[in-house]
Amino acid sequence: MKAVIVRQPGSPAVLEYTEVPTPQVKPGWTLVKVHGFGINHSEIFTREGKSPAVKFPRILGIEAVGTIAATSAPEQFQVGQKVVSLMGEMGRAFDGGYAEYVLLPNQQVYPVTTTLNWDDLAAVPETYYTAYGIVRSLQIKNDDRILIRAATSGVGLAASKLIKAMNRHNQLVGTTRSAKKVPLLESLGFDQVLVTPDPINLPAGSGTFDKIIDLIGGLAIRDSLLRLNEFGISSSTGELGGQWTIDQFDPIMDIPNDRYLTGFSSGEVTGAAVQQLIDFIEKYQVNVTPTKIFDLAHVREAHEYLESSHSLGKVIVRI
Repeated sequence: MKAVIVRQPGSPAVLEYTEVPTPQVKPGWTLVKVHGFGINHSEIFTREGKSPAVKFPRILGIEAVGTIAATSAPEQFQVGQKVVSLMGEMGRAFDGGYAEYVLLPNQQVYPVTTTLNWDDLAAVPETYYTAYGIVRSLQIKNDDRILIRAATSGVGLAASKLIKAMNRHNQLVGTTRSAKKVPLLESLGFDQVLVTPDPINLPAGSGTFDKIIDLIGGLAIRDSLLRLNEFGISSSTGELGGQWTIDQFDPIMDIPNDRYLTGFSSGEVTGAAVQQLIDFIEKYQVNVTPTKIFDLAHVREAHEYLESSHSLGKVIVRI
Protein backbone atom coordinates (compact mmCIF):
# COMPACT_ATOMS: atom_id res chain seq x y z
CA MET A 1 0.00 0.00 0.00
CA LYS A 2 0.98 3.66 -0.32
CA ALA A 3 1.69 5.50 2.91
CA VAL A 4 3.51 8.52 4.30
CA ILE A 5 6.20 7.55 6.78
CA VAL A 6 8.48 9.57 9.07
CA ARG A 7 11.84 7.90 9.66
CA GLN A 8 13.33 10.63 11.83
CA PRO A 9 11.89 13.87 13.28
CA GLY A 10 12.22 17.12 11.37
CA SER A 11 10.61 19.56 8.97
CA PRO A 12 7.85 18.62 6.48
CA ALA A 13 10.65 17.28 4.27
CA VAL A 14 10.82 14.13 6.46
CA LEU A 15 7.32 13.10 5.35
CA GLU A 16 8.13 10.35 2.85
CA TYR A 17 5.47 9.11 0.42
CA THR A 18 6.37 5.49 -0.24
CA GLU A 19 5.17 1.90 -0.48
CA VAL A 20 4.99 -0.30 2.61
CA PRO A 21 3.45 -3.71 3.36
CA THR A 22 -0.30 -3.64 3.95
CA PRO A 23 -0.95 -4.56 7.61
CA GLN A 24 -2.37 -8.00 8.29
CA VAL A 25 -5.29 -8.53 10.64
CA LYS A 26 -4.39 -10.01 14.05
CA PRO A 27 -6.54 -10.93 17.05
CA GLY A 28 -8.21 -7.87 18.58
CA TRP A 29 -7.55 -5.66 15.53
CA THR A 30 -9.43 -4.50 12.43
CA LEU A 31 -8.10 -3.36 9.05
CA VAL A 32 -9.72 -0.19 7.72
CA LYS A 33 -9.51 1.03 4.13
CA VAL A 34 -8.86 4.74 4.55
CA HIS A 35 -10.98 7.16 2.51
CA GLY A 36 -9.69 10.32 4.17
CA PHE A 37 -8.22 11.95 7.24
CA GLY A 38 -7.61 15.37 8.74
CA ILE A 39 -4.22 16.97 9.30
CA ASN A 40 -3.75 18.12 12.90
CA HIS A 41 -1.30 20.34 14.76
CA SER A 42 -0.51 17.49 17.15
CA GLU A 43 0.85 15.54 14.17
CA ILE A 44 3.15 18.44 13.39
CA PHE A 45 4.47 18.28 16.96
CA THR A 46 5.01 14.53 16.61
CA ARG A 47 6.76 14.99 13.25
CA GLU A 48 9.07 17.51 14.91
CA GLY A 49 9.99 15.00 17.63
CA LYS A 50 8.04 16.73 20.41
CA SER A 51 6.04 13.64 21.40
CA PRO A 52 8.58 11.88 23.64
CA ALA A 53 6.90 8.46 23.61
CA VAL A 54 6.81 8.19 19.80
CA LYS A 55 9.44 5.94 18.23
CA PHE A 56 10.43 6.31 14.59
CA PRO A 57 9.93 5.15 11.91
CA ARG A 58 6.22 5.84 12.23
CA ILE A 59 3.19 6.44 10.01
CA LEU A 60 1.50 9.47 11.59
CA GLY A 61 -2.21 10.24 11.76
CA ILE A 62 -4.46 10.44 14.82
CA GLU A 63 -7.69 9.98 12.84
CA ALA A 64 -9.19 8.36 9.76
CA VAL A 65 -12.53 7.68 8.10
CA GLY A 66 -13.12 4.69 5.87
CA THR A 67 -14.63 1.24 5.53
CA ILE A 68 -13.93 -2.14 7.12
CA ALA A 69 -11.57 -4.17 4.92
CA ALA A 70 -11.02 -7.15 7.23
CA THR A 71 -11.59 -7.83 10.92
CA SER A 72 -10.90 -10.22 13.76
CA ALA A 73 -14.41 -9.47 15.10
CA PRO A 74 -16.95 -10.40 12.39
CA GLU A 75 -19.68 -10.42 15.02
CA GLN A 76 -18.94 -6.74 15.68
CA PHE A 77 -18.05 -5.34 12.24
CA GLN A 78 -19.07 -6.01 8.64
CA VAL A 79 -16.77 -5.69 5.64
CA GLY A 80 -17.64 -2.46 3.84
CA GLN A 81 -19.14 -0.85 6.94
CA LYS A 82 -18.50 2.91 7.27
CA VAL A 83 -16.36 3.74 10.31
CA VAL A 84 -14.47 6.54 12.05
CA SER A 85 -11.40 6.31 14.27
CA LEU A 86 -9.56 8.93 16.27
CA MET A 87 -7.07 9.40 19.06
CA GLY A 88 -6.00 6.59 21.37
CA GLU A 89 -2.41 5.73 20.49
CA MET A 90 -3.09 5.95 16.76
CA GLY A 91 -0.11 7.41 14.93
CA ARG A 92 1.94 7.31 18.12
CA ALA A 93 2.29 3.85 19.67
CA PHE A 94 1.21 2.22 16.40
CA ASP A 95 0.92 3.38 12.79
CA GLY A 96 -1.85 5.83 12.00
CA GLY A 97 -4.04 7.12 9.22
CA TYR A 98 -1.51 8.54 6.71
CA ALA A 99 -1.93 5.45 4.53
CA GLU A 100 -4.30 3.58 2.22
CA TYR A 101 -5.02 1.10 5.04
CA VAL A 102 -4.70 1.33 8.81
CA LEU A 103 -4.75 -1.48 11.37
CA LEU A 104 -6.66 -0.45 14.50
CA PRO A 105 -7.62 -1.97 17.86
CA ASN A 106 -11.23 -3.13 17.68
CA GLN A 107 -12.24 -0.86 20.56
CA GLN A 108 -11.00 2.16 18.61
CA VAL A 109 -13.16 1.55 15.54
CA TYR A 110 -16.52 3.37 15.62
CA PRO A 111 -19.22 2.44 13.08
CA VAL A 112 -21.26 5.47 11.99
CA THR A 113 -24.49 6.14 10.17
CA THR A 114 -24.25 9.28 8.08
CA THR A 115 -25.18 10.93 4.80
CA LEU A 116 -22.04 13.10 4.81
CA ASN A 117 -19.75 12.65 1.80
CA TRP A 118 -16.20 11.43 2.38
CA ASP A 119 -14.61 14.88 2.22
CA ASP A 120 -16.97 16.30 4.83
CA LEU A 121 -16.77 13.20 7.03
CA ALA A 122 -12.95 13.35 6.92
CA ALA A 123 -13.11 16.89 8.33
CA VAL A 124 -15.15 15.81 11.35
CA PRO A 125 -13.39 13.32 13.67
CA GLU A 126 -10.78 15.01 15.87
CA THR A 127 -11.53 18.65 15.05
CA TYR A 128 -15.31 18.61 15.45
CA TYR A 129 -15.24 16.08 18.28
CA THR A 130 -13.01 18.48 20.19
CA ALA A 131 -15.06 21.55 19.23
CA TYR A 132 -18.31 19.81 20.18
CA GLY A 133 -16.91 18.80 23.57
CA ILE A 134 -15.73 22.36 24.23
CA VAL A 135 -19.05 23.93 23.24
CA ARG A 136 -21.04 21.52 25.41
CA SER A 137 -18.78 22.18 28.43
CA LEU A 138 -19.32 25.95 28.20
CA GLN A 139 -23.07 25.67 28.94
CA ILE A 140 -23.80 28.46 26.46
CA LYS A 141 -26.85 30.58 27.20
CA ASN A 142 -28.80 33.11 25.16
CA ASP A 143 -26.96 36.40 24.65
CA ASP A 144 -23.59 35.13 25.94
CA ARG A 145 -20.62 37.11 24.64
CA ILE A 146 -18.18 34.42 23.48
CA LEU A 147 -14.50 34.77 22.60
CA ILE A 148 -12.62 32.24 20.47
CA ARG A 149 -8.86 32.71 20.72
CA ALA A 150 -7.13 31.44 17.54
CA ALA A 151 -10.42 31.61 15.66
CA THR A 152 -8.89 30.73 12.27
CA SER A 153 -7.70 27.33 13.49
CA GLY A 154 -9.62 24.21 12.54
CA VAL A 155 -11.10 23.79 16.02
CA GLY A 156 -11.80 27.53 16.28
CA LEU A 157 -13.84 27.61 13.08
CA ALA A 158 -15.56 24.33 13.95
CA ALA A 159 -16.61 25.70 17.34
CA SER A 160 -17.93 28.89 15.75
CA LYS A 161 -20.08 26.88 13.33
CA LEU A 162 -21.50 24.72 16.12
CA ILE A 163 -22.30 27.78 18.24
CA LYS A 164 -24.01 29.56 15.35
CA ALA A 165 -26.02 26.40 14.60
CA MET A 166 -27.46 26.51 18.13
CA ASN A 167 -29.06 29.90 17.24
CA ARG A 168 -28.89 31.38 20.73
CA HIS A 169 -28.22 34.95 19.59
CA ASN A 170 -24.71 35.07 20.96
CA GLN A 171 -22.14 37.72 20.20
CA LEU A 172 -19.19 35.84 18.72
CA VAL A 173 -15.72 37.41 18.90
CA GLY A 174 -12.61 35.86 17.36
CA THR A 175 -8.89 36.57 17.40
CA THR A 176 -6.41 36.31 14.54
CA ARG A 177 -2.79 37.34 14.14
CA SER A 178 -3.39 38.52 10.57
CA ALA A 179 -5.47 41.58 9.65
CA LYS A 180 -5.92 39.99 6.21
CA LYS A 181 -8.15 37.32 7.76
CA VAL A 182 -10.60 39.76 9.36
CA PRO A 183 -13.02 40.02 6.38
CA LEU A 184 -13.09 36.25 6.01
CA LEU A 185 -13.92 35.68 9.69
CA GLU A 186 -16.63 38.32 9.46
CA SER A 187 -18.08 36.55 6.43
CA LEU A 188 -18.14 33.33 8.47
CA GLY A 189 -20.36 34.87 11.12
CA PHE A 190 -18.05 36.51 13.65
CA ASP A 191 -19.58 39.71 15.04
CA GLN A 192 -16.19 41.15 15.96
CA VAL A 193 -12.60 40.21 15.10
CA LEU A 194 -9.62 41.21 17.23
CA VAL A 195 -6.20 41.35 15.55
CA THR A 196 -3.62 40.05 18.02
CA PRO A 197 -0.03 39.94 16.72
CA ASP A 198 0.82 38.97 20.29
CA PRO A 199 -1.53 36.04 20.96
CA ILE A 200 -1.10 36.29 24.73
CA ASN A 201 -2.56 39.78 25.20
CA LEU A 202 -5.77 41.09 23.69
CA PRO A 203 -5.98 44.66 22.35
CA ALA A 204 -7.04 47.42 24.73
CA GLY A 205 -10.80 47.86 24.86
CA SER A 206 -11.56 44.22 24.02
CA GLY A 207 -13.94 44.01 26.94
CA THR A 208 -14.96 40.96 28.94
CA PHE A 209 -16.72 37.75 28.02
CA ASP A 210 -19.16 35.21 29.39
CA LYS A 211 -17.42 32.29 27.71
CA ILE A 212 -13.91 31.89 26.27
CA ILE A 213 -12.59 29.12 24.03
CA ASP A 214 -8.83 29.39 24.55
CA LEU A 215 -6.98 27.40 21.90
CA ILE A 216 -3.66 29.14 22.60
CA GLY A 217 -3.13 27.07 25.73
CA GLY A 218 -0.73 27.55 28.61
CA LEU A 219 0.61 30.91 27.45
CA ALA A 220 -2.80 32.60 27.48
CA ILE A 221 -4.73 30.90 30.30
CA ARG A 222 -4.05 33.56 32.92
CA ASP A 223 -5.03 36.36 30.54
CA SER A 224 -8.24 34.56 29.54
CA LEU A 225 -9.30 34.11 33.15
CA LEU A 226 -8.90 37.82 33.81
CA ARG A 227 -11.27 38.60 30.94
CA LEU A 228 -14.23 36.58 32.21
CA ASN A 229 -17.43 38.11 33.51
CA GLU A 230 -18.77 36.91 36.83
CA PHE A 231 -19.63 33.19 36.63
CA GLY A 232 -17.98 33.02 33.20
CA ILE A 233 -16.26 29.89 31.91
CA SER A 234 -12.96 29.57 30.04
CA SER A 235 -12.11 26.33 28.26
CA SER A 236 -8.40 25.88 27.64
CA THR A 237 -8.23 23.17 25.00
CA GLY A 238 -5.24 23.41 22.70
CA GLU A 239 -1.58 24.28 22.61
CA LEU A 240 -1.27 26.54 19.58
CA GLY A 241 0.97 28.81 21.65
CA GLY A 242 3.46 25.95 21.86
CA GLN A 243 3.19 25.57 25.64
CA TRP A 244 1.27 22.69 27.20
CA THR A 245 1.52 23.58 30.89
CA ILE A 246 1.62 26.66 33.17
CA ASP A 247 4.60 27.24 35.44
CA GLN A 248 3.75 27.90 39.09
CA PHE A 249 0.00 28.00 38.48
CA ASP A 250 -1.85 28.72 41.72
CA PRO A 251 -5.57 27.95 41.32
CA ILE A 252 -6.55 30.13 44.30
CA MET A 253 -4.69 33.20 43.08
CA ASP A 254 -4.81 32.68 39.30
CA ILE A 255 -8.51 31.84 38.97
CA PRO A 256 -10.52 34.93 39.95
CA ASN A 257 -13.44 34.43 42.32
CA ASP A 258 -16.65 33.23 40.67
CA ARG A 259 -14.93 32.33 37.40
CA TYR A 260 -14.39 28.83 36.06
CA LEU A 261 -11.62 27.06 34.16
CA THR A 262 -12.24 23.83 32.27
CA GLY A 263 -10.85 21.85 29.36
CA PHE A 264 -11.76 19.02 27.04
CA SER A 265 -9.73 15.94 26.15
CA SER A 266 -10.54 14.36 22.80
CA GLY A 267 -8.68 11.30 24.07
CA GLU A 268 -11.88 10.19 25.78
CA VAL A 269 -13.89 8.82 22.85
CA THR A 270 -17.01 6.67 22.66
CA GLY A 271 -18.90 5.46 19.63
CA ALA A 272 -22.10 6.95 21.04
CA ALA A 273 -20.48 10.40 21.33
CA VAL A 274 -19.14 10.21 17.77
CA GLN A 275 -22.60 9.38 16.43
CA GLN A 276 -24.17 12.12 18.57
CA LEU A 277 -21.79 14.63 16.99
CA ILE A 278 -22.61 13.48 13.47
CA ASP A 279 -26.34 13.58 14.24
CA PHE A 280 -25.95 17.18 15.50
CA ILE A 281 -24.09 18.20 12.32
CA GLU A 282 -26.78 16.68 10.10
CA LYS A 283 -29.73 17.95 12.16
CA TYR A 284 -28.52 21.56 12.19
CA GLN A 285 -26.96 21.37 8.71
CA VAL A 286 -23.55 22.50 9.96
CA ASN A 287 -21.23 23.21 7.03
CA VAL A 288 -18.20 21.01 7.76
CA THR A 289 -16.67 21.26 4.28
CA PRO A 290 -12.87 21.35 4.63
CA THR A 291 -10.97 24.48 3.67
CA LYS A 292 -8.23 22.65 1.80
CA ILE A 293 -8.02 19.14 0.30
CA PHE A 294 -4.82 17.28 -0.61
CA ASP A 295 -4.12 13.75 -1.81
CA LEU A 296 -1.88 11.23 -0.06
CA ALA A 297 1.12 12.00 -2.26
CA HIS A 298 1.02 15.62 -1.07
CA VAL A 299 0.84 15.26 2.71
CA ARG A 300 4.10 17.21 2.90
CA GLU A 301 2.42 20.18 1.22
CA ALA A 302 -0.55 19.79 3.58
CA HIS A 303 1.79 20.14 6.57
CA GLU A 304 3.48 23.15 4.99
CA TYR A 305 0.11 24.81 4.42
CA LEU A 306 -1.12 24.16 7.97
CA GLU A 307 2.09 25.64 9.39
CA SER A 308 1.94 28.73 7.16
CA SER A 309 0.57 32.12 8.17
CA HIS A 310 -2.16 31.94 5.52
CA SER A 311 -3.70 28.63 6.66
CA LEU A 312 -7.36 28.68 7.62
CA GLY A 313 -9.76 26.07 8.91
CA LYS A 314 -9.65 22.31 8.43
CA VAL A 315 -7.14 20.62 6.13
CA ILE A 316 -7.85 17.07 4.98
CA VAL A 317 -6.32 14.38 2.80
CA ARG A 318 -8.70 12.44 0.58
CA ILE A 319 -7.70 9.02 -0.72
